[in-house]
Amino acid sequence: MTLLQAIIIAIIQGATELFPVSSLGHAAIVPALLHWSIDLHGDMFLPFLVMLHLGTVMALLLFFWGDWRALLSGASGRDGMQRQMESIRILVLLCVATVPAVIVGGLFEHMIRNLFGTARYAAIFLTLNGAMLLLTERIKGRGTQSVLSRPIASLGLGEAVMIGMFQCLAFLPGISRSGACIVGGLLSRLSHENAARFAFLMAPLVILMATGKEIFELRHIELAPGQLEIAGIGAVVAALVALVSTAVLMRYFHDHEKWALQPFGYYCIAMGVFSFIYLG
Repeated sequence: MTLLQAIIIAIIQGATELFPVSSLGHAAIVPALLHWSIDLHGDMFLPFLVMLHLGTVMALLLFFWGDWRALLSGASGRDGMQRQMESIRILVLLCVATVPAVIVGGLFEHMIRNLFGTARYAAIFLTLNGAMLLLTERIKGRGTQSVLSRPIASLGLGEAVMIGMFQCLAFLPGISRSGACIVGGLLSRLSHENAARFAFLMAPLVILMATGKEIFELRHIELAPGQLEIAGIGAVVAALVALVSTAVLMRYFHDHEKWALQPFGYYCIAMGVFSFIYLG
């Protein structure tokens, strides 16, 4: 992998990990479209991907630092009993929503990725991801703004589990983790902004656990000369792009409640169909 290729992949990772268009799907499709000879399952690519994920996590923790500080401060009881109960409830909801991904990932992740880890399969699932986003917007459009404005703390444990189950769809390359979580939040009658906030607060928990697992599995791999430096540059680029992407998305979801997922849905269908035909 050249430095230029690493930077391009890092930019794609930093944006598509948060935009509901699937980072794993683009990681499979874009190198194939550009005719890059990169083995996505090779010993050199996986450590690079781990570094990109760590960069994304750092960006999310930085952007939502105020939210995490408020939750932890509230849970400690410093801000009164009501805030304490609300903060503890949100933390519990985040943990509960993470459990399905831990179970499904531990049992089936390698099998799923081995079956569907090709560019053409990623194109198929990217198309299905777009259809999921558009269908959810259609279903959500039948609700009312007063219902959709419910706070995150009002979610039930069953709804948190449902969001977590939607997150598991992202083990299929082409299905977006953030998109699936936002879909689960919208079907639980959250607004786009609150659904995205819940999804982005969940992300560090899931990504750090998955990254820790990958680091453990890669502990005996010897990196090629210069690979660590390229991975470090990629992590910084991914973090910067992810930070900007998060800021843009949160503002976008706040301002476009009625149809926020539609552009992403149309893009995923167009990109998926084009890639499937082109790579055929």
